[in-house]
Amino acid sequence: MSLNSLIAVSLAYVALLFVVAFAAERAAARGQLRVLRSPLVYTLSLSIYCTAWTFYGAVGSAARSGLEFITIYLGPTLVFVGWWWLLRKIVRVGKSQRVTSIADLISARYGKSNGLAVLVTVLAVVGTTPYISLQLQSVTLSFTVFADGANRDAEAIGLYVAVGLALFTIIFGTRSLDANERHDGIVSAIAVEAVVKLAALLAVGGFVVWGVASGPQDILERVAASPMADWTSSSGRWVGLTMLSAAAIICLPRMFQVMVVEASDERHLAIASWAFPLYLLGMSIFVVPIAVVGLEILPEGSNPDLFVLTIPLALGEDTLAMLAFLGGFSSATSMVIVASVALATMLSNHIVMPLWLATKAEGATVSGDVRYVVLVARRASIAAVLGMGYIYYRLNGGNEALASIGLIAFAGLAQVLPALLGGLFWRGATRIGAAAGISIGFAIWGYTMLLPVFQGTLLPVALFAEGPFEIAWLRPEGLFGINETDPLLSTLILSIGANTIAFCALSLLSFPTPLERWQGAQFINVFDRSTAPRGWKGGTAGAEELLIMAQRILGTEQAQSLFQTEASAQGKSGYLPDPTPDFIETLERELSGSVGTATSHAMVGQLTDGATVSVDDLLAVADEAAQIMEYSARLETQSEELTRTARKLREANTKLTELSIQKDAFLSQVSHELRTPMTSIRAFSEILMIDDLASEERQNYSGIIRDESQRLTRLLDDLLDLSVLENGQVVLNEATLSLHEVLERAVNASSSLTKGKLTIIRDPDREDVSLHTDADRLSQVFINLITNACKYCDAEAPELAIKVRRTKTRVTVDFIDNGGGIPARSRGVIFEKFARLTDHASAGSAGLGLAICREVMGRLGGNIDYLPGQKGAAFRVTLPRAQANAPSVAAQ
Repeated sequence: MSLNSLIAVSLAYVALLFVVAFAAERAAARGQLRVLRSPLVYTLSLSIYCTAWTFYGAVGSAARSGLEFITIYLGPTLVFVGWWWLLRKIVRVGKSQRVTSIADLISARYGKSNGLAVLVTVLAVVGTTPYISLQLQSVTLSFTVFADGANRDAEAIGLYVAVGLALFTIIFGTRSLDANERHDGIVSAIAVEAVVKLAALLAVGGFVVWGVASGPQDILERVAASPMADWTSSSGRWVGLTMLSAAAIICLPRMFQVMVVEASDERHLAIASWAFPLYLLGMSIFVVPIAVVGLEILPEGSNPDLFVLTIPLALGEDTLAMLAFLGGFSSATSMVIVASVALATMLSNHIVMPLWLATKAEGATVSGDVRYVVLVARRASIAAVLGMGYIYYRLNGGNEALASIGLIAFAGLAQVLPALLGGLFWRGATRIGAAAGISIGFAIWGYTMLLPVFQGTLLPVALFAEGPFEIAWLRPEGLFGINETDPLLSTLILSIGANTIAFCALSLLSFPTPLERWQGAQFINVFDRSTAPRGWKGGTAGAEELLIMAQRILGTEQAQSLFQTEASAQGKSGYLPDPTPDFIETLERELSGSVGTATSHAMVGQLTDGATVSVDDLLAVADEAAQIMEYSARLETQSEELTRTARKLREANTKLTELSIQKDAFLSQVSHELRTPMTSIRAFSEILMIDDLASEERQNYSGIIRDESQRLTRLLDDLLDLSVLENGQVVLNEATLSLHEVLERAVNASSSLTKGKLTIIRDPDREDVSLHTDADRLSQVFINLITNACKYCDAEAPELAIKVRRTKTRVTVDFIDNGGGIPARSRGVIFEKFARLTDHASAGSAGLGLAICREVMGRLGGNIDYLPGQKGAAFRVTLPRAQANAPSVAAQ
């Protein structure tokens, strides 16, 4: 097949993945999650453990080292079958702490230390980048073998693959900032690729066993006659590789991403505990037959890593070869996509975002939209990760050492295992111990395993033969004079051993901070305390400042919903709950799903003056003096209740005082409003009694009497309307009509007042929704809000934005102007009778408008609230979905 034809097939396959990903995301947006987040898809997503190194390299490993390749499958199998309870605990911790990566998990355990998260992130990037380059090389090699003339374009193919994977990952990995960090499109595409690569390997294996050989018995005879029969392996290396692969299934960033971050239900692990080992069995069952047949029928010197592809090609089975090619392509691309998402999340959350926040002296609530910064950071990080993988491929693609880079990467990323397991089970583990252990293990691994990869390319051969400064015992491949015949095993023991010793020793010598102890209790007893608060102190933060910050990270709708729910739980109306420690804890967890635990902790800390852990918290952590703790907790609860009651009494007293002032002003205004027109009516009526009054004067005076009468009527109508509404005597004329028509009527009715004074911004398409309500009453509410904006907006060029939003349960209409807004101290009384924030006479009303609006919306089954956290004055009118049904799905 020509190179162009092969590229066309590859592009068609990629297009299929795009279709699958788009369809999955649309289904998720519609709430159709039953299949997308099923145990089957979850299990198939775990298949990214099987990369191109596994798909191709397992056969090559069998051809060179016999059954040693089994260890790569045996380790994960033992973890899922025997230790799935450990995986369940990790998933539970990840969900309760809302972590976004393995760096985030370790950071959260050790006092939300961003420095520790940075260390793990650097380790992950260094350990995974060469592995990404290996995937690019495997795809390039498969192109070279499959298509004539591909050798001259190998570098270009690698670049095209890297760019294509970057675009796919950016499109489906950073389309939006999801607080749950789930990527249904990517996971669905990976599930499809899992099926493709398993089917490809089974097809090639079946062809080899029953097409080339005459069945399993023939294969066994060929194995006995091949050099593979003479294979021997030390028990130490066998155990070491098994343990290394078992650690990798937990510590690899890509595995943590699909196993923990993308998990929708921890119960799926129960099925994956046997289904995933079966998948690994399917991927490994034909490895030996393919290796044996390849050694027999292919020319001497053929690359055994490509037997899966070259055997069908050599025997003229082009269709099977194409399937094998797509299987290897799937193995490589799925790993690169998920690894890029995981690394980009760590880079943006723990390096880019902290640096960006450090440059913003104003704090987290200003200087732009944080959501935009995070998304840009993640997209740039994805491009950078794949760029580094391509550069590494260009520098070392073809180096024989690259064939073992899979095990090298496993050993590097396994350096987080002591800190991870210690954090899950040892209360005394500390941040200092974890940082020391990871740093020492990372340094030994990098020096003894990673540097030799660059031998003869970036580094001189003499360094490895004689050691630095000709000190033999410092040679990377013979550190401390250890000249073990198996460098991988000796380095693994040395690095993990030093890592564990340093971690334990420094943890014993240091003392954890209160936050570390509290987080340790949360991790160790996650099934008992996953929802307990951590003891934030209120600081100087106001609820509105927290809302502004939350909107910039979570988005307007999600943040407002969170704050409104908490306010309701506290027995308050509106969108501003009291910033209690429990609520700040909840808010931090929500934010951590988007920017990581360390960054969210720092951002909340900017507004709350940091966190503190009380004596009661420490008692809870230590599980000591349970009775004292319980009694103290009761006292604290009672104290909080008394404080809350006192605060409510103060608020009520302040509100009553303001209402009393407003009532006095109202009575004065009503007296004025009644006296002035009555005086005018009386005076001009007496003038009209003069007999010789001219006709024009009589007509003029009659008009004045009429206008003053209408003025009296409006005032009396408002008072009567409010009385009727409050007594529940109003009769509603409900009918089905369009929200657009009601808004249009209100805007037109207000045009005489707003024309030339207020610019109204609307989106007619969003207003296309049917309502079953009283059009006149709803229009009355809209007119009042529009005229209020015209009267009170103090901007140089007043504008009023009318925004309509629809959810499954409600329809909201927001009226947001660009003025200075309403002071926080006055928001509690604006919906009360008599309430006015400016001079009564200058506004031309008695302050009954918003009180009437509140009563009208209550009768219509909805409500009206002041919406905080906006630039100007903002009011939200809400109707329940039962009374507001969109005409079609397309309209949404």
